[in-house]
Amino acid sequence: MLVAVVGAGIAGLTAAYNLARAGHDVTVYDREPYAARQCSYANGGQISVSNSETWNTWANVHKGMKWLLKKDAPLLIRPSLDPEKAVWLLKFLYHTANNDYYKNTLATIKLGLESRILLDRIAREENIDYHELKKGILHIYSNEKYFKHVYKAKKIYDEGGVDWEIIDNPQHIIELEPALEKKKDIIGAVYTSSDWSGDIHLFCKRLTEVLTTKYNVDFEYNHLVGVKHLDHYDRVVISGGVGSNYFAKELGDHIGVYPVKGYSITVELEDLESSAYAPTISLLDDEAKIVSSRFRHSLRIAGTAELAGENYDIRRDRIEPLLKWLHKNFPNVKTDNYRSWACLRPMTPNMMPVVRRSRNPKYYYHTGHGHLGWTLSAATAQQLTKLIQEDL
Repeated sequence: MLVAVVGAGIAGLTAAYNLARAGHDVTVYDREPYAARQCSYANGGQISVSNSETWNTWANVHKGMKWLLKKDAPLLIRPSLDPEKAVWLLKFLYHTANNDYYKNTLATIKLGLESRILLDRIAREENIDYHELKKGILHIYSNEKYFKHVYKAKKIYDEGGVDWEIIDNPQHIIELEPALEKKKDIIGAVYTSSDWSGDIHLFCKRLTEVLTTKYNVDFEYNHLVGVKHLDHYDRVVISGGVGSNYFAKELGDHIGVYPVKGYSITVELEDLESSAYAPTISLLDDEAKIVSSRFRHSLRIAGTAELAGENYDIRRDRIEPLLKWLHKNFPNVKTDNYRSWACLRPMTPNMMPVVRRSRNPKYYYHTGHGHLGWTLSAATAQQLTKLIQEDL
């Protein structure tokens, strides 16, 4: 069967991989000059089942309102006359009022646990080195109020089967990550040893090579395709991130995806001092909503969320909090050589990925993973392939 996949990020590539292995003739289209140029280029790099909680809580709504006029807020909603944003926010409130947080968090945990196994299997079977660092993920806390939440969260992670070790001894935290020695305000942490980190762009690049040479997948870059260009395919998978909305409109579907911008910096660890003082365990600062991941000779700092429509500008006032966080917590890491980046995460109001059929029987969606694309795509791609196989 001839199958087109629109989008060459982690969602599109994992879909192409599963479909090609199932025996289909696959072509991947992307508007960029090569794979993984958008949200799969320079994100936080965490395969983090321990970050599965959906955002649909009244506590998060309260934080969002408090941060409305704060330019460096972890979550910033830019005021604008944007009806799509208004609808998305109303639906977010609906899912919050409907108490969907618990069931959707458990569903995300289940997907994440499955996806970790599948992602690891892909890397081993296809001999893909993506600078993975299997040292776990450490959630760090400097605020008593935020730290208290971990005891509540532990119940849902325990129920989901995720290791969730609460550490209330700062010395133990420093033993796990000596680079935190200068962070004097740390009061506690949560450690999930089964999570890990890795360079998603490198993974996508090498998976693309495998797809081309081993599975005969064709790649058509610099192609901004629409429904009319894909009529000759038997099946079409839409994995175009926020661009999936354009296909949904053409097809008469509503998938509820809205762009939530995220930022990152990548710091080159060019000297021994910076390398020695940079953390190796992947970190998540829950209060600041900032993560860090080590990729051999570089350090990725990522975070913040911004609702500002389809805007790709890299704003200095959103990069600055990432630099300040690094300077505060790891002052000996030099930042005279870093790169800034931003992407538009495709998020749904209930924070769940979209894996479903279109009204048009030839089309399917595999998108809307938000900030967990790297964590969930291997499992959702398998779901998608099963869905397509069932329809044959």
